[in-house]
Amino acid sequence: MTAPHRVVITGLGTVGAAGCGREALAGQLLESRVRLSEVDRSSGLHASDKRGSGSRMASLVELPNFLPWLSPRAARRMSRPSKLAVVAAKLALEDASLTAEEMDRENAAVGLATSFGPTEFSERIVKTILREGPEATSPALFTESVANAPAAQVALTLQAQGPNIMVTQREAGPLIALASVAREVASGRSQVGLAGGVDEAPMILHAVLDRFGALATPDCDGRERARPFDRDRDGFLLSEGASVVVLESEERARARGARPLARLRLSVAGFDPDAPVACWSRSPEILARRLGESLEREGILGDIDRIVSGAAGSRYGDRLEGLVLRSVWGDADLPPILAPKGVAGEYGGSHLGAAVLAAAGKPFGPTAGFSTPDPEIGIVPHDGRGLAPPKMVLASVLAAGGAAAWIVLEAGD
Repeated sequence: MTAPHRVVITGLGTVGAAGCGREALAGQLLESRVRLSEVDRSSGLHASDKRGSGSRMASLVELPNFLPWLSPRAARRMSRPSKLAVVAAKLALEDASLTAEEMDRENAAVGLATSFGPTEFSERIVKTILREGPEATSPALFTESVANAPAAQVALTLQAQGPNIMVTQREAGPLIALASVAREVASGRSQVGLAGGVDEAPMILHAVLDRFGALATPDCDGRERARPFDRDRDGFLLSEGASVVVLESEERARARGARPLARLRLSVAGFDPDAPVACWSRSPEILARRLGESLEREGILGDIDRIVSGAAGSRYGDRLEGLVLRSVWGDADLPPILAPKGVAGEYGGSHLGAAVLAAAGKPFGPTAGFSTPDPEIGIVPHDGRGLAPPKMVLASVLAAGGAAAWIVLEAGD
């Protein structure tokens, strides 16, 4: 990122199965504590799985009374993703020691990402149309059924009047959203930006992903594990939640006495046109060349001492992720690789939150579910041993369908 202003991350807000706030996510990653809840399969949407019993678990948020972040009066008009996003945004501002009034509302930018949008509201609309006809559809449901509703609700709640975007690039979305907002801050058009990802995990989404064999299934012990990079991985853990970061120019952050969690050194986006619409490419060549050339151009390949990988237990996704990293580093040893989705699951922005925590020097526990290396990719993710504080962290995520995104974060003060 070449721009007049260097961009720093001064706040992180998260909502997930572990609770609210970045310390909740940090504690979950340190303890490698997978929090799963049983999914209601009584509707008949789930198919009998030929591989076994099928997935029965997901990493779900127990929506508490969100006071003081979200009043019941405001929440009743919002979809679940909007509630999660608004709370995460307020937590991020609180973490950055910023009030909504102090963030220059007139130009404040909001950029979020979602993989599936407000699925539950969309399902309710379709059911109403089929059962009662289009005229019976609730306008309130419709306004919250569109993918950009969470970003709009964050802007409305905080009165942020700058650029407002919602990225729908599947797993790569949160990092792309961050890069988009960072450009606004780096150019000086926005003094403050909020960026991140949000997703819900309703029953219908769990059922569809289970039907397509995307989710981890019970092993011989009856447990569902994501197993990132493991030889025996068979799918990911579906999760919901939101992670939002506060972005500012370094000059502005210093002027108000803020201590950055991390600095954004580089953002890179890529696309592999050979990837299937709903899967990952078999060849790492295109994405590896894109990432490798970008790191070499900046002269920082040898300075990266931590990788936060988007590997989540997907058979093809983890394979491509591993082969891309292997190709970029060549004969050199890979830095320690963290795979937070083994604990926090797939979707909901936890990967972005984990990347910021890694750059801030937070310790990570062993990779949940990993036991046996896959000989094709030969990657052994972090085993929980103590690591020296990082100087430069690469966050990497490859999406089904061909999109890819990477960011490099420098450690904060």
